[in-house]
Amino acid sequence: MQEQDKTQSAPHAASQRGDMPGVPAYRCEEFAPRHAEYCLLIPVINEGARILTELGRIQKAGIDKLCDVILCDGGSVDGSMAPATLQLYDVNTLLTKTGPGKQGAQLRMGLHFALERGYRGVLTVDGNNKDSVEDVPKFIAKLRQGYDLVQGSRFVPGGHAVNTPPSRYLAVRLLHAPLTSLAAGCWFTDTTNAYRAYSREYLTHPAVKPLRDVFMGYELLAYLSVRATQLGLKACEVPVTRAYPATGKTPTKISGLRGNSDLLRILLATLAGKYNP
Repeated sequence: MQEQDKTQSAPHAASQRGDMPGVPAYRCEEFAPRHAEYCLLIPVINEGARILTELGRIQKAGIDKLCDVILCDGGSVDGSMAPATLQLYDVNTLLTKTGPGKQGAQLRMGLHFALERGYRGVLTVDGNNKDSVEDVPKFIAKLRQGYDLVQGSRFVPGGHAVNTPPSRYLAVRLLHAPLTSLAAGCWFTDTTNAYRAYSREYLTHPAVKPLRDVFMGYELLAYLSVRATQLGLKACEVPVTRAYPATGKTPTKISGLRGNSDLLRILLATLAGKYNP
């Protein structure tokens, strides 16, 4: 795909995109033209004050000057995605999914938009204000060094796991990370963490093909964790902080028996190579 001119003017009205094999239909509102080599995709749905707080931290740390901030909304109805508000936080683009699917579909619309816009690399982070968005420069530095997959980890030296629920800690450390590492042929420590970066070369590799309808939920995150090293591409981890609130409800989309059993099912399918094109 050809890179677009960074100086092109952004449309003032929303446009319809996607609705093609592998890409869900979505609405695109560009508040500014592309101005950076990299973009930060943030999937959200009804995150309320959490996403606005996160955007405030991004703005305060100057992250919006290093990469374009693009929100991938799954259909929020809590008022947090008001365009006038988002522009105050220097959000570059709001993508709103109108087609089917959950997190995987949100990421696919974001990847489609990012690749069409010509970014050299794509970062992703959750929109629930748990992650150290101030660490974005670490990911960009690794992409510039030639890495294709950069995984954020709270479990490597310099990383911090704050108030991690014991059940989540044990599941990641004793089950998810070892099995993912087995499939990848490379040791990873924090494999459920969506705080990552991918090179354009990885996302456009003919043996990867992330824009497929099989990736509706958490399948895409699991698949992209292992496929890079399977293909001989470069991968690494960088230290990050993931902080859960000390009190109150844990902000997560994975909970209960069904949520965790889905994760295990997807993990085993990834291990078996089910998602390979």
